[in-house]
Amino acid sequence: MEVPAGYTESAFFKLLGCRLHSLETGVAQVALVLEPALRNRAGKLHGGALFSLVDIAMGLACSSTHGFDQQSATIECKINYIRAVADGEVMCTARVIHPGRRTLVVEADVVQGDKLVAKAQGTFAVL
Repeated sequence: MEVPAGYTESAFFKLLGCRLHSLETGVAQVALVLEPALRNRAGKLHGGALFSLVDIAMGLACSSTHGFDQQSATIECKINYIRAVADGEVMCTARVIHPGRRTLVVEADVVQGDKLVAKAQGTFAVL
């Protein structure tokens, strides 16, 4: 995969253990492996880690739309958790569905294999 000019991984991206799977204009795919530090008290993938994965993928989809030389910030995001993740890897695909001049609306699906784990929608401000 060819990485666009200006693309960098944040320290938080690295801390979570995310892996960029693909990136094209308006679409980002980011993977996350369930490591012990990402588990909740029940031993499942913590919802906060899953939400962070979604936010990272959405932000990358926005940056791939308006360019990595311009910043955007999450101003709203809603997530539905569909099923728990006990082990393995999840993949988040985020797509810009409205690339406005001031705001972008993004949707994301998190899957494990062929199973939907979470669905999200967010709004990002172009800074």
